[in-house]
Amino acid sequence: MVEISTSPALFAPGEARRPAWRARLSRKAWGVAEKIATPLAPADYLDMFNPLRPGADLRGRVVKVTPETADAATIEIKPGADWAGHTPGQYVRVGVDVNGVRHWRAYSLTHGPRKDGLISITVKAVPDGKVSSHLVRRLRPGKIVHLEQAAGDFVLPSDLRGHKFLMVTAGSGVTPVIGMLRNLFPVTDEGVVEHQRLDVTVVHLAPSRPDSIFIRNLESLHEAGAIRLVTRYTGSEGRLDIDTLTELVPDLKERKAYACGPAGLLDNLQAWYDAEGLPLQTEQFRLATVVTGEGGTLTFTGKTVDAPGDKPILDAAEEAGVLMPSGCRMGICFGCVLPMKEGAVRDLRNGELTVARPGETGPEGVPIQTCISAAAGECVIDHPAS
Repeated sequence: MVEISTSPALFAPGEARRPAWRARLSRKAWGVAEKIATPLAPADYLDMFNPLRPGADLRGRVVKVTPETADAATIEIKPGADWAGHTPGQYVRVGVDVNGVRHWRAYSLTHGPRKDGLISITVKAVPDGKVSSHLVRRLRPGKIVHLEQAAGDFVLPSDLRGHKFLMVTAGSGVTPVIGMLRNLFPVTDEGVVEHQRLDVTVVHLAPSRPDSIFIRNLESLHEAGAIRLVTRYTGSEGRLDIDTLTELVPDLKERKAYACGPAGLLDNLQAWYDAEGLPLQTEQFRLATVVTGEGGTLTFTGKTVDAPGDKPILDAAEEAGVLMPSGCRMGICFGCVLPMKEGAVRDLRNGELTVARPGETGPEGVPIQTCISAAAGECVIDHPAS
């Protein structure tokens, strides 16, 4: 067995403020370690023993998985040493290996910063969802997942004074809002602790109470007087429309509004707020397909794939076995961008075409977001098929 030193000199052989002889010795030791470790790097062995160490790729260790409903679970994660923290309402991209392929998805953080240093996400298993089903049904404590730093601007203002808030949530759209509320109104086993007085109305939509994620948390906040909760169970009461919302919240126009949920709800709310000349902060995690085209083919290095006009290139390629980069899968994070050398794609959100023409497009191609673009003819994409 070869023992690899974990002294500071080996970790950072080129650091300044050391005698020259120590720096030379350190570089030599690191070179020896690299030769011994080949084909891996010394850092790979360090990651095996301490994957959450400073300087490593950002990862997290799953600490606990708690079912919330029949198809949703909260996952508590200890992030690596280089985790930079987050603001309630933000999301984190999580990478998980499923059948030997790494997939990335974006999930809202469902707590504010915690004293125990853990972060948490709540995942709803989507029908035929490869990653969400894996996280909800198969993930176990001790598993290492990959992380990126928190991102997103679906957050409360830094100064809450003078504001009245409205938060409209539907289904798993409650997840960023519960992170905000838990940060504003901490809850212990004895109930909601003493909190600042804020005027917060939460309108929460779900098919039924058993299908409602975090309903007990919301109800306890309501009973403690921290928020005013209005529930609407669409399975028995029907969908929420603007007229009903204005009846439920008579001072709607006076409130700073946040909404997170399915595209149809957000589109209707946005149209009303735009017509009234009022701001609305929204968050959405699933692509709303508005415009479809004729479809076409996707030619990667070594493979050609048929692609319908109503399906994102990312999905069509993955279904054909092409390993694709991905992230939020709704056009926010740009983790799926690839260069298109030739062809045309259509933005599924608004129908806009992006075209790459030989002789006119530069040799680097035109960058396209594969998660929100569909083929609109023959497309040549600079990306290996395997």
